[in-house]
Amino acid sequence: MFADYALTLLRRLPPEAAHRATLRGLAMGLASHSRTPDPARLAVRLWGRLFPNPVGLAAGFDKNAEVPDAILALGFGFTEVGTVTPKPQPGNPKPRLFRLEEDRAVINRLGFNSDGLDIVQRRLAKRRERRGVGIGPVGANIGRNRTTADEIEDYVQGVRTLAPLVDYLVVNISSPNTPGLRELQRKNAVERLIERVLPARAEAMPNDPPPLLIKIAPDLTPEERSDLAQAALGGGVDGLIIANTTVARPDGLRSGNAHEPGGLSGRPLMAPSTQLIAEMARLTGGRIPIIGVGGISSGADAYAKIRAGASLVQLYTALTFDGPGLVQRIKRELDALLARDGFATVAEAVGKSMPRQTEPLL
Repeated sequence: MFADYALTLLRRLPPEAAHRATLRGLAMGLASHSRTPDPARLAVRLWGRLFPNPVGLAAGFDKNAEVPDAILALGFGFTEVGTVTPKPQPGNPKPRLFRLEEDRAVINRLGFNSDGLDIVQRRLAKRRERRGVGIGPVGANIGRNRTTADEIEDYVQGVRTLAPLVDYLVVNISSPNTPGLRELQRKNAVERLIERVLPARAEAMPNDPPPLLIKIAPDLTPEERSDLAQAALGGGVDGLIIANTTVARPDGLRSGNAHEPGGLSGRPLMAPSTQLIAEMARLTGGRIPIIGVGGISSGADAYAKIRAGASLVQLYTALTFDGPGLVQRIKRELDALLARDGFATVAEAVGKSMPRQTEPLL
C-alpha cells in the first residue's frame, strides 16, 4: 500500500491534483498489491459472475479506465470505470472538487469530465486482449453529454460500445452536476430509457449480456422512490446502485467548504443512503440486487448496508482520508462480523435488517 508519508503528501495537494497523481502512481505500479487471498466467506456470486469479495471501488475514481487492474490488485472485489460520455468533454470549470476534512466528506461538481467512449473502449479492449477476464469484475458507468440533442441515445451508444468489454453496466441518471440529468429518474423517463437500452444491450451481446443497473440519487421524494421501484421491476433492470451524491447539506457540517455547490459524499451520506437501500429493497421485495454506496469507512458500515439489502458495496471518499490500506481493513472487519453472527456467506446476511413485506410493488 502507499506509505503513510505518501498519503500525507497527496493530501497537501489540491484534491484534483492529488487524484491525478494517485492515478499516475497506480499506472506506474507504485502501489503494493494485495497477495492475501480473500476469506471464502466474502465471495459473492451474482448475475452469474464471481466477486472475490463484496467491496468495490465506486465510479468517479478511474473515470477513463486507466488503471482498473491496478485497482483490483489493491484488494477490491470489483471496480467501476466512468462515468463515460459518448463524446469527450472537459466537465465544469475548476476548482470543482473540495475536501471537507472535519466531516470526512467531499463535494464535487466535476460535471462528467470524460475522455469519451472511443478512448475508453480502446483501453478496455486492450485490457481484455492482455489479461482476458482479469482478476475481478470491472463495470462501466455511462452518462450523457451536457449538450446532447437526444439524451437517451447517448446511453444507447454507451451500452452498445461497452457491453462486450465489461462485467456490468451502470446507467447514471443521478449525478447532480449535469443540468436536467436527474429528470431521467422520473417513472416515464426511466421506462423510456429502459425500453431503448435493453435492446441495444441484446444487439451488442446476444449471449451472456452484462447486467444493467441504474444508479439513483438519495434525494428522491417518497413518490419518486415508489415510481422508480415500479419501473425497475417492470422494465427488467438487473440491479440498482444506491446512492449517488446528495445535494442536501445535513445539519452539523463543520468544514469551511460545506457551502460549495455540488454533490456531497462521504460520512454524512452513510445513514441516508443505508435507509434508502432498505426502503428500495422493501419496495422491490428484494427481487432486484442492490449495490450499496455512500459513507462506508469500516467493516461495520459495509455490514450495515448488506443487512439493509445490499449484495455488494462500494466506497471512494474514505480513501481520500485513509488511503488504500482501508480496503483490507474493511474486509477483515466484515469477515469477523459475518462470523460473529453465524453467516457462512455474504448472501446469507443480505437484507437481514430489512422490514418484512409479503409482496413487492409488482
